[in-house]
Amino acid sequence: MTTAGPLLGQHAVVTGGGRGIGLAIAAALASQGASVSLVGRDRSRLYEAVQSLPAGAQCDAHACDVADAASVAATFAAIAKTGHRTTILVNNAGAAKSARLAATDDALWREMLDVNLTGTFHCIRAALPALLDAKSGRIVNVASTAGVVGYPYVAAYCAAKHGVVGLTRALALELASTGVTVNAVCPGYTDTDMVRDAVANIVARTGRSESEARSALASRNPQKRLVAPAEVAHAVLWLCQPGTKSVNGQVVVVDGGETAG
Repeated sequence: MTTAGPLLGQHAVVTGGGRGIGLAIAAALASQGASVSLVGRDRSRLYEAVQSLPAGAQCDAHACDVADAASVAATFAAIAKTGHRTTILVNNAGAAKSARLAATDDALWREMLDVNLTGTFHCIRAALPALLDAKSGRIVNVASTAGVVGYPYVAAYCAAKHGVVGLTRALALELASTGVTVNAVCPGYTDTDMVRDAVANIVARTGRSESEARSALASRNPQKRLVAPAEVAHAVLWLCQPGTKSVNGQVVVVDGGETAG
């Protein structure tokens, strides 16, 4: 485990940090010297995640529902009480559910926006005083290729992720003179629980085998594979490095070229 690195002295908050992309991001940041707070709804999963990180990683866990403003405020207050000053915020928490627009009820629409977009807003608002105080803070919003193109049957999810990209670009300009950068990383289909849920949904709806369903999702990527969580984490880590202070308001797409055209 690296106990020194370019992020030594930095403290990162990673939402949705208990598994998948979030856990990979936490590990990448910790490997370069950052201390990390993992945030998520499942307390037991978060503690398991902390234990899975390499020995020497300075990490803790905080149960929080990012869609609940009060929960977010309490969580960031608790992080501050530990003595950590947040200098990196990675908004990775998200959820995806599919339905035809005609079958999308108000509850599904609200859930997709509350978790994916409003949750990002809540966390930025709570972290911003510390980030501004740092004068060199980093905000990285993990959106999706659904934030740059459209997909059928996930209109609510696409709307939310497009909103995250818009929020990123607007806030980057608003904070440009403060030393805080704001960028988005947009993964394509990544080998996570979310994609495994999508595979199960395809199997249930179409009768295809699991391997056929996975292949169908992977075929969207010109490289004919699912993206690895570590690849997304590497992009996030790069944006948090000291040498990327001029990278601001950008959307870094990690999809093997799917949206290149």
